[in-house]
Amino acid sequence: MKLTKEQQNEIKNQQSQTNKTRRVTVANLENILFEAIPVLDHGFVRVIDYMGDDTSIVQAARVSYGKGTKQVSTDSGLIKYLMRHWHSTPFEMCEIKYHVKLPIFIARQWIRHRTANVNEYSARYSILDKEFYLPSQKNLAAQSKINRQGRGEVLQGEQAEEVLHLLKTDAETTYQNYEKMLNQKYDGSTIDENKTGLARELARMNLTLNTYTQWYWKTDLLNLMNFLRLRVDHHAQYEIRAYAEVMLDSLQKWVPITYEAFMDYRVGGLEVSSKGKKVLKKLINGENISMEDSNLSKREWNELMNSFDLKDKLVD
Repeated sequence: MKLTKEQQNEIKNQQSQTNKTRRVTVANLENILFEAIPVLDHGFVRVIDYMGDDTSIVQAARVSYGKGTKQVSTDSGLIKYLMRHWHSTPFEMCEIKYHVKLPIFIARQWIRHRTANVNEYSARYSILDKEFYLPSQKNLAAQSKINRQGRGEVLQGEQAEEVLHLLKTDAETTYQNYEKMLNQKYDGSTIDENKTGLARELARMNLTLNTYTQWYWKTDLLNLMNFLRLRVDHHAQYEIRAYAEVMLDSLQKWVPITYEAFMDYRVGGLEVSSKGKKVLKKLINGENISMEDSNLSKREWNELMNSFDLKDKLVD
């Protein structure tokens, strides 16, 4: 990840601020505020601003005035209770704002989470950076044969080299054409003084989806956790998971008690259907039960058995 001198100076200026406030602040999050944390080859995540902390959740749940004489263990117990019983609104009292640089194809996947305020870099007004995401060879995988939206075996040798060559060549070629249509180079210089450049809003349309864009993404804590629960999962696409893992670390710094409950009940927890509960009760009681008797589909049965590491009960 490379930052321009202007970006580096902006971050230094932001981090040098010494503003006084009566609002709650979190030292661990303040330590990384405005810092550009690298993701993928040219991307980053920055925490720009936040509101509230663990105590804000507790205050909202109790509608109290402040910390008072409560013990941390008391707050922890309440937050765990809220998480365990899906009481969601107290978590909406905290908010966080990120500045994210990411490939366009990940941005299009990310924007499906329609529970945030988003302002993206505008290629109608500005020229997009000459930066493209190129996967490392270990992340070049074939289409999965069993999952329509997943990856299979990693490509090897000449095939992997050819794919990387195509990705790089296509991105560079379309960017060169982008500059020609704009009649303007990435550095701002004009290509041909006798030509008029195409409007930026039109010139951008043939750029490859691995071109980097940027946005500010602001959301409340509840919806951040909903996003992370899906995107840190090992089934999530690697590229968006890389961003989610950085954001998960910021969650731990920001609201450590909530983070612990989130990892326990959401990330590490398991939802079981009523049919699945009946199967588990029979297994706990030592009764024999087969997939045919469970009213579960083969996929549901195997997911349930895998969740409890009951490999001997999997159905082929």
